[in-house]
Amino acid sequence: MDGLPNPLIDNDSHRLPGWSVLAFLVAAPLIGLVAFWLLPERTNLSVLATFFAVALLGIGIAVLPLGRNAPAALGLRPVGWRPIVLAVLGTTVLSFVVSQLGPQPEGVRQVTEGIQGVRALQTLAVLGFLAPLAEELVFRGLLYGWLAGRWSNLVAFLVSSLAFAVAHTEPVHILLVLPLGFWFGWLRWRTGSLLPTIVAHMINNSIAVAAAAFLAP
Repeated sequence: MDGLPNPLIDNDSHRLPGWSVLAFLVAAPLIGLVAFWLLPERTNLSVLATFFAVALLGIGIAVLPLGRNAPAALGLRPVGWRPIVLAVLGTTVLSFVVSQLGPQPEGVRQVTEGIQGVRALQTLAVLGFLAPLAEELVFRGLLYGWLAGRWSNLVAFLVSSLAFAVAHTEPVHILLVLPLGFWFGWLRWRTGSLLPTIVAHMINNSIAVAAAAFLAP
């Protein structure tokens, strides 16, 4: 597969130091407290949008000292089209199978229930693009990058996949998301790039939002 050798291990300048993770853990909550305090309207969608925007800002602050090495350290490296196609197809199939195994998580139902028109576009922007980008950069960018550089790709794969699932908090949601977490983690490991998982995650979430908006009774 394209990009099989992992440049994270081959180049020390592309490793994420522990202080980057610590900076994120400090900066994100502080920014979040201010952002939520200033939030004029606390709807489910606005809270989610603020949450993921804060995560992205925290990531930016955490890797800013790395300068031009920051994108590569996060896994934002070029990759061939084949891994991206594999990621999208595999994610679509796995997501469909998993969706047949259990009920829709309550949190997802509350956010997507009755979306249409402008609200559908807003939900798509938040859940289809902002959320996947933030989640991938946090779990398979920052967390995976630090663990792989500090210990190994196997440790990074296991811990980041489990952390991704647990972060969804609702027990049903955790169980349904866990297979996708392992799939995304495997893609990150095998390709050495975050791009396949970002694209696949965005398309998967966008399909789910579109189905809720146009196919739900």
